[in-house]
Amino acid sequence: MQISVSSTLTVYHDGQFWVGLAEHVEGGRYGAARIVFGAEPSNEEILRFVVNKWAKLSFFGHDSTEASKPAKNPKRRAREAAKALKQPAMSTKAQQALANQRETMKRESAQARSQRRADEAEARFEQRKLKRKQKHRGH
Repeated sequence: MQISVSSTLTVYHDGQFWVGLAEHVEGGRYGAARIVFGAEPSNEEILRFVVNKWAKLSFFGHDSTEASKPAKNPKRRAREAAKALKQPAMSTKAQQALANQRETMKRESAQARSQRRADEAEARFEQRKLKRKQKHRGH
C-alpha cells in the first residue's frame, strides 16, 4: 500500500506580521498549520525552519499516531524546501498585472533618473567651460 504525501509552505504578509501557512496532505487527509514569523524571514530562515521544525508541526490536531511516525530525511526536506523556494509563488492575474506595472514604472523612472543625471553633468561641464573662458579673458 502506497500513501501519497504532499506538503507546501506559503509565506505571506497579513498586514501586521509575516505568516507561514503549512499545508499537508497525507493519504487523502488534509491538514494545515499556521506559523507566525514576525519580521520578514529570509530564505535561510525559512529553510532552517523547514529542516528543524517541520516534523514537529501538528497538522491534524493532537494525534498520537502522527507524532510517533519517523520524520523524513532532513537532507531531503532541505532539498525540497530549496526547490520550492526557487519556484515563483502562485498569484492571481491582478497581482501579476500590478507587478508588471510596478516593474515598468521602475524601469521608466530609472531611465528618467539616468537622463536627468546626464543632463546635470552636461550643464556642470558647460558651466565649467564658460568659467574657464571668462578666466582666460581676464574677467
